[in-house]
Amino acid sequence: MTGSTQWLVPDWPGLPNRVGVLSTTRLGGVSAAPYDDGAGQGGLNLGTHVGDDAAQVARNRALLGAALPSEPVWLEQVHGTAVVDIATVVEGQVPQADASISSAPGKVCIIMTADCLPVLFCDALGKTVGAAHAGWRGLADGVLEQTVAAMRDHGALGITAWMGPAIGPGRFEVGAEVREIFQRHAAHAGDDVEATLAAFQPVAGKDDKYLADIYALARLRLRAAGVQAVYGGNECTASDGARFYSYRRDGVTGRQGSLIWIK
Repeated sequence: MTGSTQWLVPDWPGLPNRVGVLSTTRLGGVSAAPYDDGAGQGGLNLGTHVGDDAAQVARNRALLGAALPSEPVWLEQVHGTAVVDIATVVEGQVPQADASISSAPGKVCIIMTADCLPVLFCDALGKTVGAAHAGWRGLADGVLEQTVAAMRDHGALGITAWMGPAIGPGRFEVGAEVREIFQRHAAHAGDDVEATLAAFQPVAGKDDKYLADIYALARLRLRAAGVQAVYGGNECTASDGARFYSYRRDGVTGRQGSLIWIK
């Protein structure tokens, strides 16, 4: 079976009715292994850069597109902090950016992930929306803050956020240098250093290795940026192979998408 019955509809209290939002899984597409659904059926891989057959990816994107008002504005994600206003993107262009915003009805923001954290944004009136790709590098460098700032430049007030499927705190092993980067930023920015360090739990038997809670780290960054209402953050891509692609788990794998648009 294909289609929206196998996608996630975010539990996002207060989301304006004029805003559409969804998050795909690995289910309901046509891609063959290793981009399949993990159970021998076709997978809904949306990534053109991961080695999958281009025709199959195009069919998957068409399945998704049937539920959308227009073709999503795809990004070339590079683990940076650039934010693009998709109203300025020429049709067919693929901007190099890790976040996008929109105040134009019918324009679809999309972020692709396979462990990194997708964060969707909306203002209180549903007049401006955004989507950000937050791997640990982008998160540390401020991609969420940049997205919030870009939305505010468009007049957004009362911004709320939803965090989509990402690698969970029990599976995201990082080195001490990652912990130190977040610690330094928190100290420099006047953020909660103690809470930041608490998001890194030592790995038993491994010196200088930690399990990082990317959801907790994102909440801290969002709170510091003035985004108090943050939802989601309860999935683990690496642990749930039945529903999600995971680069950490599988290496060669597909990409799922998190999308938001103004109707």
